[in-house]
Amino acid sequence: FFNFSRRYPAYELYLYGEGNYAEENKNLLLTGIPVLFLPGNAGSYKQVRSLGSIALRKAEDVDFKYHFNFFSVNFNEELVALYGGSLQRQTKFVHECIKVILKLYRNREFAPTSVAIVGHSMGGLVARALLTLKNFKPELINLLITQATPHVAPVMPLDRYLTDFYTAVNNHWILKAQDLRNLTTLSVAGGFRDYQVRSGLAFLPRLSQHDSALSVVSSAVPRVWASTDHLSIITEDPKKRMSVLNHHFVRHPAKIFEENPEAFTGLTGAFIWITVKASKWTYSVYNDSDGKYFTFPLASHRKSYSHVYCENSIHGFSYSFFFFFPFSFFFFFSLYFKVVILKLQDYPSLSHIVIQVPPTVGNKYTLDCEFFKEDSRRVQLPVTHLFSFGFSSSKITLNSTGLLYNVQLQHFNQIYQAFKIYIESHCQSLKDRSCCSFRVPSSTEISAKLHIAQPQNDSRVPELNIYSSSDCQYEVILKTSLLQILGQVIRFHAGVLPVYVVSNILLTYGGQLSTLISAGQCSDFSLELVRTAKPYKVEPLLSIVVFLQGFNWFREIWESLSLPEVDAAVLSSQDAWFPLVSLILFLLGTGIAYWNGVFFSTSLRLFSSLWLTLFRPTVLRKDNKLITPRRFCVVLSLALVSWTTCGALAVFLIYLQYLFKVLKETSQNSSIYTVKNQSSMDSTSKATQSLCNSTIAEGISSLKMHVTILNLFTWIVLLNLPSLIYWLKNLRYSVRLDPDPCRSTAIILVCILEILMNSSTSEVKSSKLLKIAAKVPLPLSVAMLAFGRMHLYKVPHFVTFSLLLHVLCCIV
Repeated sequence: FFNFSRRYPAYELYLYGEGNYAEENKNLLLTGIPVLFLPGNAGSYKQVRSLGSIALRKAEDVDFKYHFNFFSVNFNEELVALYGGSLQRQTKFVHECIKVILKLYRNREFAPTSVAIVGHSMGGLVARALLTLKNFKPELINLLITQATPHVAPVMPLDRYLTDFYTAVNNHWILKAQDLRNLTTLSVAGGFRDYQVRSGLAFLPRLSQHDSALSVVSSAVPRVWASTDHLSIITEDPKKRMSVLNHHFVRHPAKIFEENPEAFTGLTGAFIWITVKASKWTYSVYNDSDGKYFTFPLASHRKSYSHVYCENSIHGFSYSFFFFFPFSFFFFFSLYFKVVILKLQDYPSLSHIVIQVPPTVGNKYTLDCEFFKEDSRRVQLPVTHLFSFGFSSSKITLNSTGLLYNVQLQHFNQIYQAFKIYIESHCQSLKDRSCCSFRVPSSTEISAKLHIAQPQNDSRVPELNIYSSSDCQYEVILKTSLLQILGQVIRFHAGVLPVYVVSNILLTYGGQLSTLISAGQCSDFSLELVRTAKPYKVEPLLSIVVFLQGFNWFREIWESLSLPEVDAAVLSSQDAWFPLVSLILFLLGTGIAYWNGVFFSTSLRLFSSLWLTLFRPTVLRKDNKLITPRRFCVVLSLALVSWTTCGALAVFLIYLQYLFKVLKETSQNSSIYTVKNQSSMDSTSKATQSLCNSTIAEGISSLKMHVTILNLFTWIVLLNLPSLIYWLKNLRYSVRLDPDPCRSTAIILVCILEILMNSSTSEVKSSKLLKIAAKVPLPLSVAMLAFGRMHLYKVPHFVTFSLLLHVLCCIV
């Protein structure tokens, strides 16, 4: 309803409401707790409905003792994950929204002085960027919850505005970490099923994590479907907010958060009290009309054991845990299989543990408890090596005597490690667990892989928890999974595949220029790709540079030349790069480039056949001049389009013109080939046939070169496409894209391609610069892999330089 039409015409602020709540608050007389929802990349402000509706139902349950006013921002569904030019504008708009929201509560009793922010995807990054604004007061935000937000780095760094924004935000949070302690921050990652933002990117930068910041993966949150307690929003105490978040997202959240956990809870009701002194205890029943309290005195167990473990398999049944004096807790379970593990050293003053079993009718259940030492239930399993290729395995056998075992996976600390774990059980009897029976022997398969590499100075080891039966033997088998390793490569590095594809095409392009020198004809794209696109031409040099950058003397020389750090070295320092990953990506890029070339050539033939059928040209008209007044006007017009509207639009228009030109030449070459066959049948002169043959050969050679250039240019268009889409979506607000990440590059490309589309290989063969132009694509390909993996927007610059040399070969 608030429309900042002058400064932010594309953005709006909304208040969510439904039913009577919407009617009561349409006059904006608000009394609740303000919560601001920020959508992400291409996200809608209507996504707040799920949060607002649930919060309203929760408020009704407590008679509106606490209730929330949910606000949502309409960012016009901008593609901010692909175009970073509007991120700063969104951040400033959110700042204005916060000030407007707080003004709505002015003159209210207990008026709030801050808001809570929930940011989804890139909305969470915009919320963090608020702290970087010069005139922003940090006390305006008390809680920030982000969902699947890529905090570490952009998923696809397609322009420098995006990478600069990330650098500014993360540097500020690292340098000002101590000043942000009053802001409670929670980042929730989506786990392996989030294919857009991998969980490793959703963790807050390590140096910015302080006592009030928490990063979790949704798959690791106990009972993730439990809603956050209202107290996590309204309290002004940052320590208390953090304890609430830890309660719900790290520890078991099945109980309501207690502000004063030491308050004694009385145990009432007509229950039978049973004292249990054994270290292991099992209680099974089918029908029980009497409730029971099972009491475990700790005096006889504390010296011998460090943990207590209880589990039950119950259908339609619940039980409760109580801790006696000086405080008590309450745990409620409603699953078919429930587990509680307590560390006794965490409760030094605890005297008893009490389990409340309410009466049940028509249900059968089993309840098991035991005391044990943690070390006695911990076993170690070393993982297999990457190069075992799944042929070898690591195996241990557990002769179970208890209910729980922790299997530590030794040397499992890198993201490129991925395993299949097989657990086979051999039991002496059939274990009946209420609703279902587990038949023996049974086998379970588990996939094991990491979201992030093991942080430095962190000695923790991944653990596999096995909930066992005392009469079973378990065999744990671990094998390396090549398919899962490939999945990790794609998950962590799929965004850099365009760099490897363009690198392969660039090597092929250089090889075709070389064949012009040696054979006088341009070779076919697919054949030249197989011949020239070899990983050993680029990978060894990159590996040597990364290795040498580990030495101070080389790093000093490198910095003295004002060269940026190699991307592979940066990724290696972040534990996000591993051996052979570059080789795998190069081979994947080769395959994509090959099939892309096949598809491109096949499509040209099909469309040229259609063109020939419709128009059937008979004469190939060739203008020997590369620069003509008409072409100069075209270049000037497209340069004007780039400067006044959008650079990506000019690039796309010149691409369509080039594509149309190649399509037309393909059909003309086919027409000449038909005329040549007819002249042969008519027994024309040998001179005419020779001229026709040379014309066809020259046309085919030029066409092959044009197809390769179009292949290169296609990827430039794709990398610049997000800014074009953004411009089209916001055309009704502004004709000129500002800032424009490819305006200057577009003007240069328009000039280059207007000349190249009218050139032929005959002009290039006679140039003295051809040898240089043929050798340059190899070092450019190496430089592209060195500096373009973390900065995709640099890829067009390398291609542009190579095409510029081609233009000089046509002119000189």
